[in-house]
Amino acid sequence: MTTEAERPLSEETIRRAMGEFQVTINEQQVIYIQQYIKLLRHWNEKLNLTGIRDPLEILYRHFCESMYAAVAIPVQFGRLADIGTGAGFPGLPLKIIQPEMEVFLVESNIKKGTFLAEVIRELGLTNAKVLINRYEELGEDLAPLNYICSRAVGEFEPFLQWAASREVAAGGVILWIGGRDLDEARKSKEWEWQEPIAIPHSLRRYLLVGARGAAAVA
Repeated sequence: MTTEAERPLSEETIRRAMGEFQVTINEQQVIYIQQYIKLLRHWNEKLNLTGIRDPLEILYRHFCESMYAAVAIPVQFGRLADIGTGAGFPGLPLKIIQPEMEVFLVESNIKKGTFLAEVIRELGLTNAKVLINRYEELGEDLAPLNYICSRAVGEFEPFLQWAASREVAAGGVILWIGGRDLDEARKSKEWEWQEPIAIPHSLRRYLLVGARGAAAVA
């Protein structure tokens, strides 16, 4: 017997939540989200993928916030690398909402990388690749990139210098970032920063978008 906690979120619930972030999804994308959440909760019992346990909160915090970039920036095409992707956020939700994108999920933890590969296999996603590496060890393996994104940057300066390097050749960078970290990130001279975009239903969380500037590393 399926308990209330195990029952997948309804299509109506998912569409309503996405609508609050101005995101429109089709029936197949709803199914992908339901499958992904089921896999995440199952694997999370043995592997600490997320501290969020409630399915509705997972939907809002991980899926809606990730997919919001597809309409707010917008991220619509090309090659994207998600650095320190963890359980696949924001890279895989962006792949789901923009299936024509080519996505690289960079994660140094082997067990998390195994989970990501399982999600890609179960959902049948194409042009989505898991790279089990530290981002500093990558360069031409990824280039050229339209976007580099992350929700889990530890130190902004080395990450942003790496992203702007000739080896990586990223056209833009997208950070899901807390308000207290905005000034620190914007110290980087390699990028020309847009005004931060407030993420709906969040407590001072933003999308910070940078375009490669004239001071980018040669």
